Amino acid sequence: MAKYVLYHTEGCHLCEQALELILQLIPSQECELVDILSDEALMVAYQTSIPVIKRCSDEQVLYWPFDQQKIQQLVE
Repeated sequence: MAKYVLYHTEGCHLCEQALELILQLIPSQECELVDILSDEALMVAYQTSIPVIKRCSDEQVLYWPFDQQKIQQLVE
């Protein structure tokens, strides 16, 4: 089961950058990628703020722009 979710969409260069940062700190099997185009509610919630990382344990969300330090704080 994923511990984190990256909300993204295909073709988003910021989302690609975010994924690269995330994978430096979080194992790929712990991070689920969710394309917001797959769900209308996600589109409404995140269409102007992707990429977004959510920690599943407590629903804490990290909005772009973020860096490795902010991701590390989310992981701790």
